[in-house]
Amino acid sequence: MSQYDAIILGAGAAGLFCAATAGQRGKCVLLLDHADQPGKKILISGGGRCNFTNLHTAPDRYISSNPHFAKSALSRYTAADFLALVESHGIAWHEKTLGQLFCDGSAKQIVAMLLDECAKGSVDLQCGEAISAVEHADGLYRVSYGDRTVQAPSLVIATGGPSIPKMGATGFAYDLARQFGLKVVQPRPALVPLTLTGEDALFRDLSGVSTEVVARCGKAAFREAALFTHRGLSGPAILQVSSYWQRGDTVTTQFLPDREEGWLKAAKRERPKTSLRKVLSEALPDRLAEALCERLGLSGDLGNLSDKALAAAEAKLARWSFVPSGSEGFAKAEVTAGGIDTAGLSSKTMEARKVPGLYAIGEAVDVTGWLGGYNFQWAWASARAAGLAI
Repeated sequence: MSQYDAIILGAGAAGLFCAATAGQRGKCVLLLDHADQPGKKILISGGGRCNFTNLHTAPDRYISSNPHFAKSALSRYTAADFLALVESHGIAWHEKTLGQLFCDGSAKQIVAMLLDECAKGSVDLQCGEAISAVEHADGLYRVSYGDRTVQAPSLVIATGGPSIPKMGATGFAYDLARQFGLKVVQPRPALVPLTLTGEDALFRDLSGVSTEVVARCGKAAFREAALFTHRGLSGPAILQVSSYWQRGDTVTTQFLPDREEGWLKAAKRERPKTSLRKVLSEALPDRLAEALCERLGLSGDLGNLSDKALAAAEAKLARWSFVPSGSEGFAKAEVTAGGIDTAGLSSKTMEARKVPGLYAIGEAVDVTGWLGGYNFQWAWASARAAGLAI
């Protein structure tokens, strides 16, 4: 039976970085994945260019049952730290918007970098291996795969969540966590398009239309683009609020967020013979302006509309409410919210408090970042914390 210092399950962002960190500390590390190659989600991220971190990373941009949990790891391995690693490998990058950093070239460069870092630590990487059993006895974890059984005093769960199952994603991490007595916060799709039915379904006719809005759900608010789809709502602003959305919640969108209160009445005074439809279509896509005008039920020239009616229209445009019927699920979710309960983990080392030698990192844990590189930064930071502790 082969003996290692640590066995890491899952060769995604967190698993690769944890293996490299531990390996370069002289630890004998086995990195296992059931997929045929490492870093498959990395390769499709950011439209193939990998949005590998965010300059504005801060704990308040993460969702967790314990909002303080991520602070320790994020403070000890920052976006600047990872960026320095990227630059040391000669990878060109650019800031796209809102602090989001992307490769100029390809996400393949990030995977190659991580594999190079693993090689520096002599990590034993084995892909295409389905795990058949995991056991713990006498202070050692035994993992069986293929016709082999290996053992180590440390085991790291880095197999992510069930989002994007076509990439091989499963709920394996949760089953394993429960096997060792760890609790799991109900997993749900996050950063996911929302679906509309009933009266709201009329907006599906606008499929392909996009406009900047402020989208809100509860206390969360994001100013970015919203996209109408044949199933409902998507685009960055909607993906962001979807992580906060629960079934039955209302999502509001503020159209024309730069307009000051009273702008429609001002337009009436300045251009009384102009229609509401024309005023809206000057600032919004034509099909959207037409649909909103139709639903507001205001036709004719602005001069013939009462100030009260215009104020009501303005208020409606500022808080247009949708009650999504659901989301497009794990198949279209960029990440999973929920996961292994942080209450059972050390925020400094990611080790299970009651199960010595067992660690959980990355998306498998109940820490979910905003859209835009935040989830990669959590992967790097949590992986680093565990890799230094093993």
